[in-house]
Amino acid sequence: MCESVRADLGASSLPFSRRHPFSCWLSSMLMCFAGGLLACFMLGEPVITPFRRHDDILLASLVWYGVFYSPFDIVHKLISFKLIKVVVSIAKEVQRTHKISHGVAYAAKLYPESYMVQVLVGVAKGAGSGVVKIVEQLVRGTWVPSQHEMLRPSFTTKACVVAALVFTLERNSMYVTAPHDLVYLCVVGFFSYFKLSALLLGVTDPLAPIENLFCALFMGGICDALHK
Repeated sequence: MCESVRADLGASSLPFSRRHPFSCWLSSMLMCFAGGLLACFMLGEPVITPFRRHDDILLASLVWYGVFYSPFDIVHKLISFKLIKVVVSIAKEVQRTHKISHGVAYAAKLYPESYMVQVLVGVAKGAGSGVVKIVEQLVRGTWVPSQHEMLRPSFTTKACVVAALVFTLERNSMYVTAPHDLVYLCVVGFFSYFKLSALLLGVTDPLAPIENLFCALFMGGICDALHK
C-alpha cells in the first residue's frame, strides 16, 4: 500500500515525502488499514479500532520508511523488480482473500439474516483502499472527484464483490456446497491468476466484455442503438 501511494504521487513522490513527511506517513497508514477503517465505519464501530495494535503500526511505518527514505532508494528498486513484484502481489492477493473471508464471517455474526451486509463488509475489507483513496488523496492535498471507486470501480473492487458473494453463498445457502478450504483456495487462485495476467500480460479488466454485454442487453444499450 505504501508503494501504491508512491505510484500515485508519480515523479513528485520523493520531493513530496521530503516536504510533507507527516502527510506522506498518514496517507500511507490510511491505505494500509483502509479495509478495517471502512468496515468499522460501515458497522458503526470506532474507526480507530484498526490502529489498536502498536506492532502493526510499527511494521507499516517501517515499510513506509523503506519505500520513501531507504538509502539509494533500494527498497523501491527491489519492489519494482519483476520477480519480487510478482511474489509480493501474490502474497497481497492471499491476504486480500483472508480479509474478505473474515469480513463476511464477522458480518454474519452481527447480521446473520442480511446477505447484503455480509457482502458489503467483505468488499470493504478486501477493496477498502480503493474507496478510502479519495480521503487519502485529500490528506495529500489532492482532489480528484471524477476518479473514485463508486464512479469508476477497478477490477480489484469487482473481483472482491464476486469473492464476497461466493463466501456469503458458501456460508448461508445450499448453492455452494464445497468445503470452505476448497472455496478459499479457489478464490485465492482467482485473484492470483488475474493479478498475474495484469502484471505479465497487461490484462486490465477481464470483466469488461461481460459488463458491456450485460449493459447492452439490460441497461438500454440495444434500445439506444435502435433509436439512432
